[in-house]
Parts: sequence; C-alpha cells; structure tokens
Amino acid sequence: MNNPLRDPRDRRLPRIAGSCGLVMFGVTGDLARKKLMPAVYDLANRGLLPPAFALTGFARRDWEREDFEEVVYESVKKHARTPFREETWKQLAEGIRFVQGTFDDPDAFQRLKETVEELDERRGTGGNHAFYLSIPPSAFPQVLTQLRDSGLSDAHDGAWRRVVIEKPFGHDLESANELDAVVSEVFPPDSVFRIDHYLGKETVQNLLALRFANQLFEPIWNSQFIDHVQITMAEDIGIGSRAGYYDGIGQARDVIQNHLLQLFALTAMEEPATFDADDLRDEKEKVLRATKLPADLDANTARGQYSAGWRGGERVGGFLDEDGIDLESITETYAAIRLDVPNRRWAGTPFYLRAGKRLGRRVTEIALVFKKAPSPYFQEIDGVEVGNNALVIRVQPDEGVTLKFGSKVPGTTMEVRDVTMDFAYGNAFTESSPEAYERLILDVLLGDPPLFPRHEEVALSWRLLDPITAHWAESGRPEEYRSGTWGPPSADAMLAKDGRVWRRP
Repeated sequence: MNNPLRDPRDRRLPRIAGSCGLVMFGVTGDLARKKLMPAVYDLANRGLLPPAFALTGFARRDWEREDFEEVVYESVKKHARTPFREETWKQLAEGIRFVQGTFDDPDAFQRLKETVEELDERRGTGGNHAFYLSIPPSAFPQVLTQLRDSGLSDAHDGAWRRVVIEKPFGHDLESANELDAVVSEVFPPDSVFRIDHYLGKETVQNLLALRFANQLFEPIWNSQFIDHVQITMAEDIGIGSRAGYYDGIGQARDVIQNHLLQLFALTAMEEPATFDADDLRDEKEKVLRATKLPADLDANTARGQYSAGWRGGERVGGFLDEDGIDLESITETYAAIRLDVPNRRWAGTPFYLRAGKRLGRRVTEIALVFKKAPSPYFQEIDGVEVGNNALVIRVQPDEGVTLKFGSKVPGTTMEVRDVTMDFAYGNAFTESSPEAYERLILDVLLGDPPLFPRHEEVALSWRLLDPITAHWAESGRPEEYRSGTWGPPSADAMLAKDGRVWRRP
C-alpha cells in the first residue's frame, strides 16, 4: 500500500510485521480503548502492519462484529496519534472480529479458536497469533488455562503463538513465581512478553545511546564523578477511579517495582556485549542481583499518604476521601527508597528512587548529580555555595536531556550561577516519537524481546521490594503530606541525613 506516512528514510520503526493476528482480552477497558486500539491503527497507518493483519476482541458484552468495529473506530478517531485515513481504516476493519464470552466458559474459547482458524483461512494470518491479556492479574491463570485447554496456545507448522501480560507481575515474589509457573505451563519462555510500557518510551531507549554511544558521558558514569542518582516519577493526580485496584497495592508495588527499577537497571548496568535481548537482559539482571538494601529501613525509606490540598488552583480531597477507600487504609501514595550497588562502578554512590501521587507536578526523570569541583575556591563564593552539576534525562512529559552546570555571571566579580543546556526531542527532530505501545506491540508481533523483562528480572525486583513492604506493614500508618507538595517530611529527612536534598523538577 502506498502510504504517505511511511517515509523510506524513517528509521524509527523500520521493520514490518508478517502475516499475523492479535487477540485482545479486556477490550472494554481504558487501556484497550485509549492505548492499544489506537496503537494498532497507528502502526497500520505507518505501513508497519501487513494487509493480512487481524484484530479480534473478546469480552462478555453481547456484541456483534459490527458493534466491536464501532468501538474500535471511535477509539481510533479519539485517541490515534496519526491522521485518520479511510484507506487504512477500511483495510484494518476487514480483519476485525469479535467473540462474546466469559473467561470461565470453554465454549467461548472454542468459538475463539474457530474465529482464529477462519482468519487463517480467509484473512491469511498464517497461524500466527498473539494473545494480549489487558485484564486484571487475578484473571490471568483462568485465561491461560483456557488457551491451553482449547488448543489456542499450540503453534503448528512453523507458525507462532505468543502471550502478552500487562504488569503487575504478581504482588510479591511468591505470587510472581506462582504466575510464572502458570504461564510456563502454557507458553515457552520466548513466547511470553511481559509489558512495561515505560520501556517503549523513546527517552528510556535513548538512555542506552546516551550512555554508550557518547565518549563524553561513559568515562564519568561512575562513583568517581557521580555523587548520587535520583530517579523520580511524580504525578499531580490522585488515584481517580482505581480504588479497587490501588488500595492494598500502593505506590511501591504499582510503580517502583516495575517502572522505576527498570529505569534504575538501565542507568546502573554495564554495557552489554550486544544489544540483543539476552545480552541486554543479562546486564540488567546482573546489576539487580548486585543491588543491596540499607540495613536501616526506617532511615532509608519513606512512605506517605496524600491529604487534602490544592491542585492547579482547585481544592482536592485526600486519599481517605476517595470513593471506595477504607478510612483505615494504610496504603501509601508516596514511596521513596535508597539502593546501593557495591560494585566497581557504583560503590559509594547511592541511588534514591521516589514515586508519588498528588505531588507538585507531573514529571518522570533520571538525575545524575555530580560531585563538587575539587577546587577549594569553587566550593563557596561570597558565602554562596556553588551547586552540583547534574545530567537530567527527562522521560515525561517533555522528553529530552538537560545538563546543569555553573557559569560565571557577567561582571567584574567572580560570581557563579547554575545554567542549563537543554535538548528536547520535539525541537531536535521533525518526526514525533511513536507512542510506547506502538513500539511494544510491533515488537511482540515481530518476536523481538529486548524491551520485555524475563521472569528472573521480575523476581529480582520483588526480592528488593518485599523486605521494604514487609517492614512498612509493621510500622503503623504512612505519614500524611498535603496534596500539591512534594511528599512527606520523612522523605526529605532520608536525604538530609546523607547531606543531600531532593531535586525540585
């Protein structure tokens, strides 16, 4: 198909998927409607899906194929990032199917199998199908068992079958291992794709290029030059309508165990032998295995729960005021932890990770804060302390990199002030970054797994987090912090004891 969006010089997503189908469970949820369906359309619009592609929805709704097609259409019109093109939509719509049923109904999965076989015959999907579980984790075992019992997970004659699992991958190490055991009974390891959408973000991938493609940075990416590292994920919103999921889970399990520990591993790991999946995963797992928790968890972790305050000039309630939240809930909405990596590269350089809701603004960043210049003259000038240099990788919302350093203020005296050099994706490149789910869905269809963690990586993350959440469970209530601020006082105290302060993004 002649696609004007498919620039032959475009190297962002240069590969095109072969004949295949995507079966989506949970098509009535927000993730499917706002992210997954628009991402499928955008891939088709960029010319990265084959004419033989098929999209099948599975849900309990009493829909016909035309009803689901209308849902996909509305989702695409409202949330797609590329322009709507009738030619693209017509080709995509021809491959749309819908199967009505519940997860506990074997007959529904038999109908799904018949639909998949019909697509192989009439649409030319070639027996290649991925099953996307955009459903609550509690339903994973049931759906996986049905896929096995119905024969849908079986690949034949050189075709492939794959499964996509959304985080959370369990709620602790034990449940993660139990989930992996169920998945492993149905799909081989190389057919399991655990999705963390942060790994599809352009800036996260650019972290590897920033580190290893630039002689400017790699020689100073160590404890000899770096004083400490701060990894922040701040949200200015509350839990919204997620009370049923969030209460009892909390910010550490919801964000730190996956998103922030992934950013941590990519920041701290050694250069892989190649950037193939196994080599990249090996290095991430090595650094997670080497990471240690401080002995004193009271002093080196912090947790909080937002109270009433202000957001964007509007008065907002606290966590305990949210619909569906138990007034006695001790679920944290803010979590901060210190990690240490006592290896040759990082010994003596602490990593501080924090994540919270209803904070001052929405931002995710990795900040490498450098040691002070050794010159005694530039430690303090006229009673004013000279600031630390910092390299800040901005993951969202304004993707890019900022370098903060000291510069002399024009004039007759030696006055030094912090200034910044700024790189922004939107300014440096004419093309926009693909949405994270575009990249990840395409990688699933191509069978390319570098951005997807193996179970060992998930297990290592839980081994780090489980002692912290167990300690908190025995430590009373989280500390309150007012909505619109930057977290509880204990988080500031956590850095202050080390002679450091949190960056203000």
